[in-house]
This record gives sequence, structure tokens and C-alpha cells, in this order.
Amino acid sequence: MKKLFKLIPFVVAALVLTACSTTEETESATSEATTCSAESLQTLNPGTLTIATGEPAYYPWVIDDAPESGEGFEAAVAYAIATELGYDNADVTWVRTSFDAAIAPGPKTFDFNLQQYSITDERKEVVDFAGPYYQANQAIVSFAGSKLEGLTTIQEVTDSGAKLGAGVGTTSLEVVESTFGLSASVFNDNAAAVAALKNQQIDGIVMDLPTALYTAAVDLDNGIVVGQVEETDSADQGFGLLLAKDSPLTDCLNQAIEALRSSGQLATITEEWLADFTGAPVLQ
Repeated sequence: MKKLFKLIPFVVAALVLTACSTTEETESATSEATTCSAESLQTLNPGTLTIATGEPAYYPWVIDDAPESGEGFEAAVAYAIATELGYDNADVTWVRTSFDAAIAPGPKTFDFNLQQYSITDERKEVVDFAGPYYQANQAIVSFAGSKLEGLTTIQEVTDSGAKLGAGVGTTSLEVVESTFGLSASVFNDNAAAVAALKNQQIDGIVMDLPTALYTAAVDLDNGIVVGQVEETDSADQGFGLLLAKDSPLTDCLNQAIEALRSSGQLATITEEWLADFTGAPVLQ
């Protein structure tokens, strides 16, 4: 009995310490869980989530160049992320940037930017990424009667003597040079490339597959998608949200994307906006 009484104070102390430890862990977990709330996020403007897209923003990523409508794949993803973080739609502000300027090192005018930025290790040296939220192959869009019509292999494209264009700073440009081994015509944006293709100054444009399918169907007379490139060893790790380097928001945005993926909402958004923009023959 003496031994039992001697042990009681130690048992009580241990229980108290365990209770304190459990309480502290619970409080810590609760604190971590609330870190990614609208009230605590270190955004550019407190209480507001500033999101950037292109100028202009293209279908099917944004419908009618109006991201504030929430119409289009990336517009819908942006608002879903905002909701996941606790923001109302009214708390979201949209700004515009060029593709190349936003990916350059330095301060940003946005909390995050989404305009089909492929995540690569090289880019991660100067900016942060959250995601990916979508994976897209690259494809060649052209017109009926071009040098590219009817080609079915990468080698045929390389040997065709065709002139291919791509946007400056894009992974599409890298595909022209590394996959096809060609010297690309470089354009400031897709609109300039499409204008050159319409004037037959170039034979084709390399761009992500959904954009290529839309461009061929809507922007071009007799447009065709020659084929898509499946690059299993590509440096492209999928589309990600672009942030300033070492942004305090990166972890929270990763959590938000993962929550949307786990709940199935990301798949639902993808099906709604991109289901008609995934089919094209693969260049072997």
C-alpha cells in the first residue's frame, strides 16, 4: 500500500501532463487548421483575394474574357479556391498581366495568377507554384491544305519544313525546339500567333491542347489540330497557380487545391468546362 500511495502523485502528475499535452496539441492543430482562413491570410490587400489572368483571357479557360463571371475552367477554379479559403465572390478582385511579365522575378500585383502556367523546375527558381490543378498535352493547330495536314508522327513534322510559332516564355516554345527540333517563330501572345497563321506567315502554332482545339474550331477558317504530343519525360509538371517567390500563401493554396481534388469538385469543374477539349490524335 505504501508503494501505491507513493505512485499516486506521479500518476496524477502524468495524467495532468498528458491532459496538458493533449490540450496543447489540440490547440496547435486548431491553430494550424485556421491558418488558411480569409481572416489570417497575408494577401496583397487584407480581406481581398487578388487574382490575375491574361490580357486577354481565352476560351475555354475564361469565357468572353470576363473572369469575374466565373465562367470558364480557370475562372471557375479560381472562385472554387477562393471559397475553399473562406472568401465570398465579392471579396475577389481580378487584375490582368501579360504571360511573360508575370513569370519574371520580382514583386507581384496579385496574390496568385492562373493563365495556363506550366510548373517547371526552372520557373520555380524565381516564382512559387501551387498545384497542379490541370495537366494538358501540347498540340499543333494549323489549317487545311498546310504542310502539316495529314502528318501523323513527330519525325514527319520535323522533316516537313513547316514553320511553327509559339508564345514567348511558354513551354510550347520549348516543345517546338526540343521535341520537333525546329526554330520557332516567337510571338508575344496567342492572338499574335493566330494572326500570323491566318496570314500564312507560319504553318502552325504549338499551344496547349484545349486552346488548340478551340482555336482550330473558332478562330480559324478551315482550322485543324494536326495532333498532340504526349511528353512523358517533359519538364512540364502541369498547370499551377503562380505566386511571388516564397509567398506566404503557397501552402494554403496547395491545401485548397488538394481539398478540391479530394472532394471531387475539381473533377466536376474539369468535366464541365474541358470535356469537349481533350480529343486529338497523338503524334507518334
